[in-house]
Amino acid sequence: MIRSKENSEHYHWGQQCSGWHLVKSEQLSVIEELMPPNTSEKKHFHEHAQQFFRILKGIATFALEHETVQVPAGQGIHIPPKTKHQIRNDQQENLEFLVISQPTTNGDRIEIESK
Repeated sequence: MIRSKENSEHYHWGQQCSGWHLVKSEQLSVIEELMPPNTSEKKHFHEHAQQFFRILKGIATFALEHETVQVPAGQGIHIPPKTKHQIRNDQQENLEFLVISQPTTNGDRIEIESK
């Protein structure tokens, strides 16, 4: 089946962020997400899932275990299992990206408490 945001399951998360499940299975998850300006998710990691974030529009800021990196549109970043990470949109425009997880992150997210 051809998938798009228009024919995929939509959900809200975080601070007015949106996601659309383009592929949703136990072995693979592909989600298109939109983060408004100045929003972020909570820092976390996944025990089993690896993820690849492909930036479609804007510049993503990733807080990783020991560094912070910016990933512009047209580029991506691989997050191996057990890697602490957080994505932020520090820009003044919407951030749009694909997040591909293998296997799914459903039930495999461990949030890190803020200090």
